[in-house]
Amino acid sequence: MKKFAPAFLALLLLTGCSNGGASQAEESFISGDGAVTFIKKSDRIKAPKISGMTLMGTDYNFDGGKVAVVNVWASWCSPCRAEEPALSALARKYSDVEFIGILTRDNPVNAEAFSRKRNIPYPTLIDDSILVGFRKSLPANAIPSTVVIDETGKVAARISGAVTVASLTDLIERVSAE
Repeated sequence: MKKFAPAFLALLLLTGCSNGGASQAEESFISGDGAVTFIKKSDRIKAPKISGMTLMGTDYNFDGGKVAVVNVWASWCSPCRAEEPALSALARKYSDVEFIGILTRDNPVNAEAFSRKRNIPYPTLIDDSILVGFRKSLPANAIPSTVVIDETGKVAARISGAVTVASLTDLIERVSAE
């Protein structure tokens, strides 16, 4: 037993200093419940300018003029990881709709690896200060959050929490039909 005491003590000290692998972002994020909010056309507010550097190192600028789906996510977020197949499938299905990711509270290297592994077909911006521009309309109040912007550049809807194929399809089709 005496032979194992130093190793056991060292292990105990090392684990005592650990935070279990959790980050500050992981400990303080709010997960939404999938609630859908739709805004009447007459009550909508202009979306902020959506542009900046992407995970892949390219400049991106959303010019508007078409329906857009903006998804706020992080690679460490379990609901974000779970909703990714639905978002990618819908991005491929609705090629006339602009899909844009906004990374928040994450390490871009980890997010880029996740994006490449999953072959996500749309750009993700690494500047989450864009989110401040949504504060007067439908702010991204959870991770993940997804906002739908209409053809006139106004915020039309939000899903607070993970999207489903059904919930996002309904919003895309409602906004596209206007």
